[in-house]
Amino acid sequence: MKKEDTVKLISSEGFEFVIDKNAAMVSQTIRNMLTSPGGFAETERNEVTFPEISTTILEKICQYFYWSLQYASGKETEFYIEPELTLELMMAANYLHT
Repeated sequence: MKKEDTVKLISSEGFEFVIDKNAAMVSQTIRNMLTSPGGFAETERNEVTFPEISTTILEKICQYFYWSLQYASGKETEFYIEPELTLELMMAANYLHT
């Protein structure tokens, strides 16, 4: 996979997730950050830092992005969410518009 086809998402603890750009575009917020005109740092580096989202939650969000792409293509599988992550995950999903 080419570097321009990936996006780096960075958690509040500094952990980096390098994911497929199409998967990241599931999020309206990330899509806006990466495609907005004006020379924003996120657009130039294909890198987005989330100072309010923990590593555990960002990992689950990345899993959801890939699951969402599979679901959209007709592969219906369950997406399990651990009960202890629910509240934090809902807040992050609200911010990311996913």
